Amino acid sequence: MSVQREKIIIFDTTLRDGEQSPGASMDVHEKVLVAKQLEMLGVDKLEAGFPVSSPGDFDAVQAVAGEVERAIVIGLCRARPEDISIAWNAVKDAKNPGLHTFIATSDIHMKHKLRMTRDEVLVSVQEAVAACRELSPSVEFSAEDATRSDWDFLVDVYAAAISAGADTINIPDTVGYTNPQEFFDLITHLRNKVRGIEGVTMSVHCHNDLGLGTANSLSAVLAGARQIECTINGIGERAGNTSLEEVVMIFNVRKDLYGHLFTTIDASQIFPTSRLVSHITGIPVQPNKAVVGSNAFAHEAGIHQDGYLKERSTYEIMTPEAVGIGTSQLVLGKHSGKHALSKRLESLGYRLSDKDLVKVFNRFKEISDKKKQVFDADIEAIVLEEIYRVPDRYELKHINVTSGTVTVPTATVQLLIDDQIVQEAGFGNGPVDALYKTIIRMTGSRAELKRFSVSSITRGTDAQGEVTVELKEKDAVTVGQGSDPDILVASAKALINAMNRLELIKTRKTTTYPSL
Repeated sequence: MSVQREKIIIFDTTLRDGEQSPGASMDVHEKVLVAKQLEMLGVDKLEAGFPVSSPGDFDAVQAVAGEVERAIVIGLCRARPEDISIAWNAVKDAKNPGLHTFIATSDIHMKHKLRMTRDEVLVSVQEAVAACRELSPSVEFSAEDATRSDWDFLVDVYAAAISAGADTINIPDTVGYTNPQEFFDLITHLRNKVRGIEGVTMSVHCHNDLGLGTANSLSAVLAGARQIECTINGIGERAGNTSLEEVVMIFNVRKDLYGHLFTTIDASQIFPTSRLVSHITGIPVQPNKAVVGSNAFAHEAGIHQDGYLKERSTYEIMTPEAVGIGTSQLVLGKHSGKHALSKRLESLGYRLSDKDLVKVFNRFKEISDKKKQVFDADIEAIVLEEIYRVPDRYELKHINVTSGTVTVPTATVQLLIDDQIVQEAGFGNGPVDALYKTIIRMTGSRAELKRFSVSSITRGTDAQGEVTVELKEKDAVTVGQGSDPDILVASAKALINAMNRLELIKTRKTTTYPSL
């Protein structure tokens, strides 16, 4: 007797919860770019933002709604009339719009944050969901901090949401507090007790504060949940969210356990999506990150290498090709043409317009003149830097740095600032210090450099270097990245990128809002 297969709905909240990561603010253009890539990846639902939080976020959600063709575009809103109205206005023009409303249900949240009684919360749930249902064909309700809420009260809350018209109920582990067995028991309790639950989709949204986000999500699925809310690279508030790439590949690899469950995610788009999100948010992926980390398919131990060379499956439970990581080493060189580059870009998951292809090709030629070998990672770095970047107030034109054992480190810098050429020179304790002091003085910035890190994109002495910097000015924190075969040029690019992002953050009037 064959077992009926069931689909797990993938609800991506990279653009909402993921953007709440410190320094990860995205502008309208960047949100649209990520949204298009997420649709290429195959997500079913796309939470585009929290429209009431700022005019900038409203515009970004509205822009995403106008670009996405297939996925349901969702706006988050508190259980308040003004939130619901603003969220709907942001998503209403989407081909498939949706609303996601929430209110806290734990005693600690109701007492200290909401200052509401249980009866008042129940009334708010009914009114908010009913208001959403009048506007939207898709309505999700979340009980914030569900895993620290009274289970019997949750039964009443979710029953009220379903009776008011919610077609999806979400059980969030807002602070990453629960564990797999406890979460399994909670989902089971709700399935057995909530009236009307058989007619709606049960969803879960887990945070990773104790490192159990993915494990808790899978446990909930085994208990009957059929929607997982997650983010690319697991980014999000505090320690982040359930990682999309992890849950998807678990279902793909462990068909012996989850053969009756499937997603419609195109796994070959996982790595390109990961790289894009990392670049735009400025949050690097840790090397040992599951599925998409730089070491995820690396084998160093001699015993492992020997087994791998004899049979890949001895130490690889999935292939890099399965998640879109190319295996070819040398890709192109300085004699390669635009057509060859275009084909290689397509194989890496990047489909560029003719205008953008010209930008990438011109930069590719510059890099290939400096390097004998141009690798996939080099090409990706070019795409991410030339195409997916924030609007520039500051643009690097030229730098010249001198340093040595008997030379005072000196940097001469030429910038384009607000369409005006500015040039200055300065000294420092080292070449990077001289460069940074000069640039910061030229821009008049009061930002403080909190982090500076350098990594090699590929191997060899001619490899492109990738520099990541973190800047802080008052309460604003941002991250910038830059890449170039010349590490000083990469350093300057990273600082300029971070400063442009800082300018963007300073112009956006944001408010503090909770995660689920």
